[in-house]
Amino acid sequence: MFRFAHLYYLYLLALIPVFTVLLVLYIVWRKKALNRFGEMSVIGQLMPEYSPGRLVLKFILLMFAFAFLVVALADPQTGSKMEKVQRKGIDLMIALDVSNSMLAQDIKPDRLERSKQAISKLIDKLEGDRIGIVVFAGKAYTQLPITTDYSAAKLFLSAINTGSVSTQGTAIADAIESCMSAFNHAERNRAIIIITDGEDHQGDVLEQAEAAAKKGVAVYTIGMGLPDGAPIPVYEGDVQTGYKKDRDGSTIMSKLDESMLQRIAAVGNGIYVRASNSEAGLEKIFDEINKIQKSEIESRQYSDYDDRFQYFLFLGLAFLIFEIFIFNRKNQWFSRFKPFEQ
Repeated sequence: MFRFAHLYYLYLLALIPVFTVLLVLYIVWRKKALNRFGEMSVIGQLMPEYSPGRLVLKFILLMFAFAFLVVALADPQTGSKMEKVQRKGIDLMIALDVSNSMLAQDIKPDRLERSKQAISKLIDKLEGDRIGIVVFAGKAYTQLPITTDYSAAKLFLSAINTGSVSTQGTAIADAIESCMSAFNHAERNRAIIIITDGEDHQGDVLEQAEAAAKKGVAVYTIGMGLPDGAPIPVYEGDVQTGYKKDRDGSTIMSKLDESMLQRIAAVGNGIYVRASNSEAGLEKIFDEINKIQKSEIESRQYSDYDDRFQYFLFLGLAFLIFEIFIFNRKNQWFSRFKPFEQ
């Protein structure tokens, strides 16, 4: 297992492109300044010992030294000891709707972004629980296999957008089936949370929810959106160009289908919560899930880490010292050394 003890220091590496641009600007400025004094060929004869290539070489060595010293500051570490950890928790799968209707902005900033924010806050509250994420639109796919790695869960969550599933629609039945397939230990207590606006459901979703409940998996639903609905924005890149329209040219209004989500929760032995601009609904459902008896989960994790910063510190100092002993002027001894001349 490899990690950085102080990851935020790595942001300093972003200065390397800045330094590179400054060097290029300096070289251009210097060339223009020398041109004012005459032809470069003549000036080169007046300064025979000056080597412009050495400036670039010294800069490259300095950047290597800077990069290695920054990595040393971040303190890279490798796991040296792994131990078994017993945790109590449940297995939780979240099915997130990523269809285009989730871009509607009746829930600010929009339905999808608000859902992701709520899931991120939920992850922060997990202790010993395992979590997985399924994304769905016209089809369902597992975005994150069930895990106790909450950092990975947040990383995968941040990558979710409406392009995660190319087929449009709202296949809630497929989402439940994918969640059930992701559970790999039937003896553990399990739950599914479906976050969607509930529109255009495909397949027999009630049968899937009922089948999950019979296997001891509670199915909870969260309705993202308001009953009055909102238009669906259309984007080109990051720029909104208008709203989605039907064949007659009328703006399509995406409305929350509460009745279906309520029925899914009812047959799935869960509860339904409607999100609003003040509350996303996940907290209420999490409180209900916490009432479920938690099973013991055995996992392995690294308990001790060894620092490896000294290797990068040595390399950084070595490049720095090497740079100090390189001068902008040509070395006269080396200039006299011409082995291929008679």
